[in-house]
Amino acid sequence: MTTLFIIVLLIAAFFGAMNLWTRKLTQDGLKRVPQLGQIAPVQGGSIHYVEAGDPAKQTIVMIHGLAGQLQHFTYAMVDMMADDYHVIAVDRPGCGYSTRDTGDLGQLHQQGRMIQELLDAKGVENAVLVGHSLGGAVSLAMALDNPSKTKALALLAPLTQVMPGPPDVFKPLAIRTDWLRSFIGNTIAVPMAAKTAPHTLGIVFGPEPAPEDFLDRAGGALGLRPTAFVTASQDVAGIDDSMDTQVARYPDLKVPGGILYGQEDAILSPEAHAAPMTQFGLTDERLEGLGHMIPITAPETCVAFIRRIVVAANAEGEAADKTG
Repeated sequence: MTTLFIIVLLIAAFFGAMNLWTRKLTQDGLKRVPQLGQIAPVQGGSIHYVEAGDPAKQTIVMIHGLAGQLQHFTYAMVDMMADDYHVIAVDRPGCGYSTRDTGDLGQLHQQGRMIQELLDAKGVENAVLVGHSLGGAVSLAMALDNPSKTKALALLAPLTQVMPGPPDVFKPLAIRTDWLRSFIGNTIAVPMAAKTAPHTLGIVFGPEPAPEDFLDRAGGALGLRPTAFVTASQDVAGIDDSMDTQVARYPDLKVPGGILYGQEDAILSPEAHAAPMTQFGLTDERLEGLGHMIPITAPETCVAFIRRIVVAANAEGEAADKTG
């Protein structure tokens, strides 16, 4: 009995220590990556966003991927585009400094609805949606649900198809039970993420190196929080619950645009996720030698791609006006 009691105490002490370590890492992350923009309430939570440029110009809305935050775009791309466009970069619901009330809001159409509610409140019309990775799937959901409010899609290494499971590096997020997500998130997930960050970033960025300032300038330190783990796990479940339905709707996609992929992407296959979308009117461009994190590693190329998408959408709109 005494041995069992000691084992229980040791286990409790271990998880207690992990919780304290998690709290410290959380506070450090909030200090290293402070809130950059404004927070707007929407149904089911709130959206944190950064806004730059003249609202009278074409609006570009930037939506980041799994376990990310809007700093993936403020890292370089927002400033590159602010002179010529009205740019809004958002933290997806539950990520960064955004919130969401329940796990089911991780479904693609729900995330899209919450972001669209922000855009509607700001009077944004005909936005060009720039979605990276999971943000690409959310952008597609918005285009399907609100085609009249979406001018074009400029998707960067987007998730577009049903997958048998998350990429290997994200498999620890595949947890369906809410209490287990919370327990892991508040004990071992954050310390383990801190310890394995160099290895994880090496895979996510490969074959390119991760920038040394990723945790600060690109907001990576915000991922070292229980809420970040819980949200990312909910996102994985949300993809599973909604991607089948979304893929079945692609024949109804009316919004023009294109996809830009790094040919060496180790997270999502361009052959699996870009090539199939050409049948629905999206162009397919590849970057030789580059990987998944092109918004950070190749911002100039991504901005040039977005500009081409805007020009093509404008030309298409003018042609439609003449024939109409």
